[in-house]
Amino acid sequence: MFRNGNEIDRVVGVDTSAITQKLGKIVESNRSIEQRLVSLINQQPIMVFIKGTPEQPRCGFTRTLLSILKERNVRFGYFDILSDEEVRQSLKSYSKWPTYPQLYVKGALIGGLDIIQDLCENGELENVLKC
Repeated sequence: MFRNGNEIDRVVGVDTSAITQKLGKIVESNRSIEQRLVSLINQQPIMVFIKGTPEQPRCGFTRTLLSILKERNVRFGYFDILSDEEVRQSLKSYSKWPTYPQLYVKGALIGGLDIIQDLCENGELENVLKC
């Protein structure tokens, strides 16, 4: 990746997630963290902020949340909070939710794994996830 004729970053192989994240960091570098968070939260109708990726979750809570969503064939976007410490710390303050994973629907925080499990048990999750 080049800016003004100078190499600023490099992606080895074909990892679309890495390319997207690196390009995102370059584009986002001129925006405030709050603007970045709003943009990330609204990137897809359903967004999850997780440790790792859907293919390689790096936390049991993340793995459980992803399993719940996959069992219901929910389409979602994700952001690996381990890839960006500024987003990881700032989102906790922005959302007033101290833990991960976090699930957002249409830009609104639904909650973490405990809330999602409660919604499952009450049969309310499908209604919450309608977009």
